Amino acid sequence: MTLQVENIAREIETETGTIHYNEVGEGHPVVLLHGGGPGATGWSNYSPNIEALSRNFRVIAPDMPGWGDSVAVDFNTVDHVEVAVQLLDALGIEKAAFVGNSMGGHTSIRLASERPERVSHLVTMGPPLQMGPFIFGAGGGLSEGLKIMYDAYRDASPEGIRRLVEIMVYDKARFAGPELTAERSEAALKRREHLDNVIAAGPKAPIPIWADKSKLSGITAPALLIHGRDDRVVSFESTLFLAAHIADARAVLINRCGHWAQLEHADEFNRLVTDFILNN
Repeated sequence: MTLQVENIAREIETETGTIHYNEVGEGHPVVLLHGGGPGATGWSNYSPNIEALSRNFRVIAPDMPGWGDSVAVDFNTVDHVEVAVQLLDALGIEKAAFVGNSMGGHTSIRLASERPERVSHLVTMGPPLQMGPFIFGAGGGLSEGLKIMYDAYRDASPEGIRRLVEIMVYDKARFAGPELTAERSEAALKRREHLDNVIAAGPKAPIPIWADKSKLSGITAPALLIHGRDDRVVSFESTLFLAAHIADARAVLINRCGHWAQLEHADEFNRLVTDFILNN
């Protein structure tokens, strides 16, 4: 079976507004939260993973408010944790495994620390942490990848998105092809109000509410922390920091891998996540 996105696309109403999502499979619910770059969607962030994970789980990959086909939002008021909880409530799900890349990983960390009763498992790939005033590693300030991400919000043309995709991955020749860059550019440009919202919000977007690091040690869900050794967006030290503070955590550092471990090493990622959720 090869999934087609149009066959698994759904919409549901929440207190925040309409949430567009993809759903397939049966079993324990697994929610895949995408990153914060322009043109990101549940499908574009997880297209090589959804079908594989759906063999064992009920997989749900939403577009967060402002991205994809979900409701537009004001970055000064939206709380992604509340949006995720509203989505669970609307779908009748008490507890789910949360898998999050980048911004989605940060949301998943907040969920596990602030709403532990809703999170059965925590899986992150390259989640940013506010180690200081926007410090993402030893250099301080915005990382090279984050600078290019904000440039892409100003120029979401295929060329602007190509530069973004190239900084996100280790193997540019394989993963920064015209199909992905065109798909993400089209998704970004059809939501120009979202691009403007991010630019207006400045560096606090797309994460206006940061996780409280003092609460990390209180996370009780088992955690699988995956990070690319060659991540130029969020330094892998952020995952080492998480592993040192979450009691039931294991970290996987993958060489020759950038910010999108779930795309660059999809087969390994799918095996890791499946085994982790089934056996913890």
